[in-house]
Amino acid sequence: MTLSRFSPEQRRTMIMDIAREKGRLLVEDLVRELSASSETIRRDLNHLAAAGALRKFHGGACLPSLADETPFSIRMSEQISGKRGIARAAARLFTNGDTIFIDTGTTTLFFAEELALFRNLSVVTNSSAIAARLSGSGNNVFLLGGFYQADAGETIGPTTIQQIASFHASHAVLTIGAIHPKNGVMDFSLDEAQVARAMIEHADHVTVIADRSKVGRGAFGTVCTLDAIDRFVTDVRPGPAMTEALLQAGVEIIVAD
Repeated sequence: MTLSRFSPEQRRTMIMDIAREKGRLLVEDLVRELSASSETIRRDLNHLAAAGALRKFHGGACLPSLADETPFSIRMSEQISGKRGIARAAARLFTNGDTIFIDTGTTTLFFAEELALFRNLSVVTNSSAIAARLSGSGNNVFLLGGFYQADAGETIGPTTIQQIASFHASHAVLTIGAIHPKNGVMDFSLDEAQVARAMIEHADHVTVIADRSKVGRGAFGTVCTLDAIDRFVTDVRPGPAMTEALLQAGVEIIVAD
Protein backbone atom coordinates (compact mmCIF):
# COMPACT_ATOMS: atom_id res chain seq x y z
CA MET A 1 0.00 0.00 0.00
CA THR A 2 1.35 3.40 -1.02
CA LEU A 3 0.96 6.16 1.57
CA SER A 4 0.95 9.70 0.22
CA ARG A 5 3.40 12.19 1.72
CA PHE A 6 0.79 14.92 1.35
CA SER A 7 -2.62 15.67 2.82
CA PRO A 8 -5.65 15.60 0.45
CA GLU A 9 -5.68 19.40 0.32
CA GLN A 10 -1.98 19.58 -0.50
CA ARG A 11 -2.29 16.90 -3.20
CA ARG A 12 -5.26 18.60 -4.85
CA THR A 13 -3.49 21.93 -4.87
CA MET A 14 -0.44 20.29 -6.47
CA ILE A 15 -2.64 18.47 -8.99
CA MET A 16 -4.22 21.77 -10.08
CA ASP A 17 -0.79 23.40 -10.42
CA ILE A 18 0.37 20.48 -12.61
CA ALA A 19 -2.84 20.67 -14.65
CA ARG A 20 -2.38 24.38 -15.30
CA GLU A 21 1.18 23.75 -16.41
CA LYS A 22 0.55 20.69 -18.59
CA GLY A 23 -3.17 20.86 -19.38
CA ARG A 24 -3.49 17.06 -19.31
CA LEU A 25 -2.92 14.64 -16.41
CA LEU A 26 -2.45 10.88 -16.31
CA VAL A 27 -3.16 8.90 -13.15
CA GLU A 28 0.05 6.90 -13.51
CA ASP A 29 2.14 10.09 -13.71
CA LEU A 30 0.46 11.60 -10.65
CA VAL A 31 0.99 8.37 -8.69
CA ARG A 32 4.70 8.68 -9.32
CA GLU A 33 4.99 12.45 -8.79
CA LEU A 34 2.91 12.58 -5.60
CA SER A 35 3.88 9.21 -4.09
CA ALA A 36 0.23 8.21 -3.76
CA SER A 37 -1.79 5.15 -4.73
CA SER A 38 -3.85 5.13 -7.91
CA GLU A 39 -7.02 4.88 -5.79
CA THR A 40 -6.03 8.03 -3.88
CA ILE A 41 -5.30 9.94 -7.08
CA ARG A 42 -8.61 8.88 -8.61
CA ARG A 43 -10.46 10.11 -5.52
CA ASP A 44 -8.65 13.45 -5.82
CA LEU A 45 -9.55 13.71 -9.51
CA ASN A 46 -13.17 12.85 -8.73
CA HIS A 47 -13.25 15.60 -6.09
CA LEU A 48 -11.76 18.20 -8.44
CA ALA A 49 -14.02 17.13 -11.30
CA ALA A 50 -17.10 17.45 -9.07
CA ALA A 51 -16.02 21.00 -8.26
CA GLY A 52 -15.69 21.75 -11.98
CA ALA A 53 -11.94 22.32 -11.81
CA LEU A 54 -11.04 19.37 -14.07
CA ARG A 55 -12.66 17.20 -16.71
CA LYS A 56 -12.06 13.47 -16.31
CA PHE A 57 -11.28 10.99 -19.06
CA HIS A 58 -10.26 7.34 -18.93
CA GLY A 59 -6.92 7.16 -17.13
CA GLY A 60 -6.66 10.82 -16.21
CA ALA A 61 -8.11 14.32 -16.37
CA CYS A 62 -7.57 17.64 -18.09
CA LEU A 63 -8.45 21.30 -17.94
CA PRO A 64 -11.43 22.32 -20.08
CA SER A 65 -10.58 22.17 -23.76
CA LEU A 66 -9.78 25.36 -25.59
CA ALA A 67 -13.11 25.06 -27.37
CA ASP A 68 -14.96 25.14 -24.04
CA GLU A 69 -12.63 27.48 -22.21
CA THR A 70 -14.10 30.66 -20.78
CA PRO A 71 -12.32 33.97 -20.19
CA PHE A 72 -12.15 33.08 -16.48
CA SER A 73 -10.56 29.67 -17.07
CA ILE A 74 -8.09 31.26 -19.48
CA ARG A 75 -7.09 33.73 -16.75
CA MET A 76 -6.57 30.78 -14.41
CA SER A 77 -3.71 29.68 -16.67
CA GLU A 78 -2.04 33.12 -16.65
CA GLN A 79 0.51 34.40 -14.10
CA ILE A 80 0.25 31.09 -12.22
CA SER A 81 3.54 31.46 -10.35
CA GLY A 82 2.78 35.01 -9.26
CA LYS A 83 -0.76 34.20 -8.17
CA ARG A 84 0.35 31.12 -6.26
CA GLY A 85 3.02 33.15 -4.44
CA ILE A 86 0.51 35.88 -3.62
CA ALA A 87 -1.96 33.29 -2.32
CA ARG A 88 0.64 31.74 -0.03
CA ALA A 89 1.78 35.11 1.30
CA ALA A 90 -1.82 36.19 1.90
CA ALA A 91 -2.74 32.93 3.62
CA ARG A 92 0.01 33.52 6.19
CA LEU A 93 -1.92 36.59 7.36
CA PHE A 94 -4.81 34.46 8.64
CA THR A 95 -5.33 31.85 11.36
CA ASN A 96 -7.76 29.04 12.15
CA GLY A 97 -11.14 30.37 13.22
CA ASP A 98 -11.07 33.62 11.21
CA THR A 99 -14.20 34.98 9.53
CA ILE A 100 -13.59 36.05 5.94
CA PHE A 101 -15.45 37.42 2.94
CA ILE A 102 -13.83 36.24 -0.32
CA ASP A 103 -14.95 37.53 -3.70
CA THR A 104 -14.71 35.78 -7.06
CA GLY A 105 -11.43 35.88 -8.95
CA THR A 106 -8.57 33.78 -10.18
CA THR A 107 -6.17 34.99 -7.47
CA THR A 108 -8.76 34.49 -4.72
CA LEU A 109 -9.30 30.93 -5.98
CA PHE A 110 -5.58 30.26 -5.53
CA PHE A 111 -5.94 31.85 -2.08
CA ALA A 112 -8.85 29.53 -1.25
CA GLU A 113 -6.71 26.55 -2.19
CA GLU A 114 -4.19 27.67 0.43
CA LEU A 115 -6.97 28.16 3.00
CA ALA A 116 -8.04 24.55 2.49
CA LEU A 117 -5.21 23.69 4.91
CA PHE A 118 -6.92 25.73 7.65
CA ARG A 119 -9.68 24.63 10.04
CA ASN A 120 -12.77 26.27 11.58
CA LEU A 121 -12.82 29.21 9.20
CA SER A 122 -16.13 30.90 8.47
CA VAL A 123 -16.06 31.96 4.83
CA VAL A 124 -18.70 33.90 2.92
CA THR A 125 -18.22 33.94 -0.85
CA ASN A 126 -20.05 34.51 -4.12
CA SER A 127 -17.81 31.99 -5.91
CA SER A 128 -19.09 28.43 -6.35
CA ALA A 129 -15.52 27.19 -7.00
CA ILE A 130 -14.20 28.76 -3.78
CA ALA A 131 -17.13 27.32 -1.82
CA ALA A 132 -16.49 23.85 -3.26
CA ARG A 133 -12.76 24.08 -2.53
CA LEU A 134 -13.25 24.97 1.15
CA SER A 135 -16.43 23.08 2.04
CA GLY A 136 -14.79 19.72 2.63
CA SER A 137 -11.92 20.99 4.76
CA GLY A 138 -13.46 21.39 8.20
CA ASN A 139 -14.56 24.97 7.53
CA ASN A 140 -17.95 26.70 7.55
CA VAL A 141 -18.75 28.02 4.07
CA PHE A 142 -21.67 30.23 3.06
CA LEU A 143 -22.35 30.56 -0.67
CA LEU A 144 -24.21 33.76 -1.50
CA GLY A 145 -27.27 33.57 -3.71
CA GLY A 146 -28.14 35.87 -6.59
CA PHE A 147 -27.93 36.00 -10.36
CA TYR A 148 -25.54 33.26 -11.46
CA GLN A 149 -22.87 33.92 -14.08
CA ALA A 150 -21.52 30.63 -15.39
CA ASP A 151 -18.27 32.04 -16.82
CA ALA A 152 -16.69 32.83 -13.47
CA GLY A 153 -19.05 30.64 -11.43
CA GLU A 154 -20.22 33.62 -9.39
CA THR A 155 -23.37 35.22 -8.06
CA ILE A 156 -23.99 38.94 -8.48
CA GLY A 157 -26.78 41.47 -8.30
CA PRO A 158 -29.18 42.89 -5.68
CA THR A 159 -29.86 39.54 -3.99
CA THR A 160 -26.13 38.95 -3.51
CA ILE A 161 -25.65 42.44 -2.06
CA GLN A 162 -28.61 41.96 0.28
CA GLN A 163 -27.27 38.66 1.58
CA ILE A 164 -23.80 40.14 2.21
CA ALA A 165 -25.47 42.64 4.54
CA SER A 166 -26.68 39.78 6.76
CA PHE A 167 -23.07 38.89 7.65
CA HIS A 168 -20.20 40.67 9.37
CA ALA A 169 -16.67 39.35 8.99
CA SER A 170 -13.33 40.26 10.50
CA HIS A 171 -11.75 40.27 7.04
CA ALA A 172 -12.58 40.78 3.39
CA VAL A 173 -10.10 39.38 0.86
CA LEU A 174 -10.64 40.79 -2.60
CA THR A 175 -9.06 40.42 -5.98
CA ILE A 176 -9.34 43.31 -8.39
CA GLY A 177 -9.13 44.41 -11.99
CA ALA A 178 -6.82 47.35 -11.36
CA ILE A 179 -5.20 49.52 -8.69
CA HIS A 180 -4.05 53.05 -9.48
CA PRO A 181 -2.24 55.73 -7.41
CA LYS A 182 -4.93 58.34 -8.05
CA ASN A 183 -8.05 56.35 -8.94
CA GLY A 184 -7.78 53.71 -6.24
CA VAL A 185 -9.10 50.16 -6.48
CA MET A 186 -11.16 49.30 -9.58
CA ASP A 187 -12.76 46.45 -11.49
CA PHE A 188 -13.81 45.92 -15.09
CA SER A 189 -17.25 44.65 -14.04
CA LEU A 190 -19.66 47.01 -12.30
CA ASP A 191 -21.49 44.05 -10.76
CA GLU A 192 -18.29 42.63 -9.30
CA ALA A 193 -17.32 46.09 -8.04
CA GLN A 194 -20.64 46.31 -6.18
CA VAL A 195 -20.04 42.93 -4.53
CA ALA A 196 -16.57 44.03 -3.44
CA ARG A 197 -17.90 47.33 -2.03
CA ALA A 198 -20.55 45.48 -0.02
CA MET A 199 -17.96 43.09 1.43
CA ILE A 200 -15.76 46.04 2.41
CA GLU A 201 -18.70 47.71 4.14
CA HIS A 202 -19.35 44.65 6.31
CA ALA A 203 -15.77 43.72 7.20
CA ASP A 204 -13.38 45.08 9.83
CA HIS A 205 -10.23 44.71 7.72
CA VAL A 206 -9.67 44.60 3.96
CA THR A 207 -6.89 42.75 2.13
CA VAL A 208 -6.51 43.22 -1.62
CA ILE A 209 -4.53 40.60 -3.54
CA ALA A 210 -3.43 41.15 -7.15
CA ASP A 211 -0.54 40.29 -9.44
CA ARG A 212 1.73 42.80 -11.13
CA SER A 213 -0.46 43.06 -14.26
CA LYS A 214 -3.12 44.93 -12.21
CA VAL A 215 -0.83 47.57 -10.71
CA GLY A 216 -0.88 51.09 -12.12
CA ARG A 217 -3.65 50.46 -14.61
CA GLY A 218 -7.22 51.74 -14.79
CA ALA A 219 -10.62 50.06 -15.07
CA PHE A 220 -14.27 51.03 -15.54
CA GLY A 221 -15.82 50.37 -12.14
CA THR A 222 -14.67 51.98 -8.90
CA VAL A 223 -14.40 49.71 -5.86
CA CYS A 224 -12.88 51.98 -3.20
CA THR A 225 -10.20 54.53 -2.44
CA LEU A 226 -6.78 53.31 -1.32
CA ASP A 227 -7.36 54.32 2.29
CA ALA A 228 -10.27 51.84 2.50
CA ILE A 229 -7.87 48.89 2.37
CA ASP A 230 -5.48 47.70 5.06
CA ARG A 231 -3.12 45.38 3.17
CA PHE A 232 -2.06 44.96 -0.43
CA VAL A 233 -0.43 41.64 -1.37
CA THR A 234 1.28 41.42 -4.75
CA ASP A 235 4.14 39.59 -6.45
CA VAL A 236 6.44 42.50 -7.35
CA ARG A 237 7.22 45.68 -5.45
CA PRO A 238 5.03 48.43 -6.98
CA GLY A 239 6.68 51.39 -8.69
CA PRO A 240 7.51 54.59 -6.79
CA ALA A 241 4.23 56.39 -7.48
CA MET A 242 2.09 53.40 -6.50
CA THR A 243 4.20 52.67 -3.42
CA GLU A 244 4.04 56.28 -2.24
CA ALA A 245 0.27 56.43 -2.74
CA LEU A 246 -0.27 53.20 -0.79
CA LEU A 247 1.96 54.24 2.07
CA GLN A 248 0.32 57.67 2.31
CA ALA A 249 -3.05 55.91 2.50
CA GLY A 250 -1.75 53.77 5.39
CA VAL A 251 -1.75 50.54 3.40
CA GLU A 252 0.69 47.77 4.34
CA ILE A 253 2.46 46.46 1.22
CA ILE A 254 3.31 42.76 1.24
CA VAL A 255 5.43 41.38 -1.60
CA ALA A 256 5.29 37.60 -2.01
CA ASP A 257 8.53 35.67 -1.87
